[in-house]
Amino acid sequence: MTDKHQLATQIVSVGRDKKWTKGVINPPVFRASTIVFDTMEDMRHAAKNKTNGEMFYGRRGTPTHFAFQAAVSELEGGAGTALYPSGAAAISAALLSFLQAGDHLLMVDSVYEPTRDFCSHILAGFNIETTYYDPLIGEGIRALIRPNTKVLFLESPGSITMEVQDVPTLCRIAHEHGLVTILDNTWASPINSKPFEMGVDVSIQAATKYIVGHSDVMIGTATANEQYWPQLRERSYLLGQTTSPDDVYLATRGLRTLGVRMAQHEKNALKVANWLQTRPEVDHLRHPAFETCPGHEFFKRDFSASNGLFSFVLKQGDQEAVTALVENMQHFKMGFSWGGYESLILGIFGIERIRSATKWDASKPLIRVHIGLEDPEDLIADLSAGFERFNAVLAAKVK
Repeated sequence: MTDKHQLATQIVSVGRDKKWTKGVINPPVFRASTIVFDTMEDMRHAAKNKTNGEMFYGRRGTPTHFAFQAAVSELEGGAGTALYPSGAAAISAALLSFLQAGDHLLMVDSVYEPTRDFCSHILAGFNIETTYYDPLIGEGIRALIRPNTKVLFLESPGSITMEVQDVPTLCRIAHEHGLVTILDNTWASPINSKPFEMGVDVSIQAATKYIVGHSDVMIGTATANEQYWPQLRERSYLLGQTTSPDDVYLATRGLRTLGVRMAQHEKNALKVANWLQTRPEVDHLRHPAFETCPGHEFFKRDFSASNGLFSFVLKQGDQEAVTALVENMQHFKMGFSWGGYESLILGIFGIERIRSATKWDASKPLIRVHIGLEDPEDLIADLSAGFERFNAVLAAKVK
């Protein structure tokens, strides 16, 4: 892993080549669709170099885009980065870039629910079959690979239930069979793991989350290694994927504080998580930095730090009691997404409906939290009051 002091300097410095910034500290916002040329030779030159940072057409990008792409590529460790209007768009475009009719996809069972829906409703219609696998399958993945398997998709930690995968082992086996490996790396952000060193071919970020950091922009990235970057780049372009330069500007600005924000998210979350461990209502934590999280040993090996997002499982409770816990919070808000400066809380029900290769004990409610940048003591007080409401509902049912 990069030394933390070196990383802090890198975050500030990446993507600031003068050919993009024109000498300005923050790359200016270039809004463009049509690019005009003075001569036929200028147009031919731009067309010839349209994938090497030449202004050619707005959808190919402007210096605003090129600066951000260079920054993300360097931080992730890949050869190039494509931009998309959301994280979900990055996932769908990456899959469509490497799959075609008749192919077989191996998809982790703990994947982000919209990714599962994309497989069911879009890929299935293209005659692309998906097999879901246990996130902790390890060497057992060999038994699921078929002659027509083309892609292995990973998400580590997994969505909601936070299982950490043995990414190097899975990628090694996948490459033995010629598969493309794609990882949703959003939880780690571009700084807390090194996906390409672990054998990942394409690393995806819902940059909406920690890169932007302020809950006000939708944007996705997919970074590929040298082997697969040309294919990802061209097929994403053919799919019409593009992003607003204003959104890219805000993502670039958010990137500059990523290191300090992630460190504070981690610090706050660890304090809250340690307190939660002491609560009699809590069965166990689903926080990768804690031993109770499945795959914790892989987190210790493959990640340099954690962040603000984790889950915890209660010993008992029903929807009414969980509703009492999560509603009427003073500091925690209820809402989808995460990665902003604010704390969020959700009572998650129906996990068993979005698992097909693994089983989930639905009798024990799960709470997902994102710990923001508030004072953690205020968040602990908020959760404590929530547990009082939770226990009051349960006690009333006993009477």
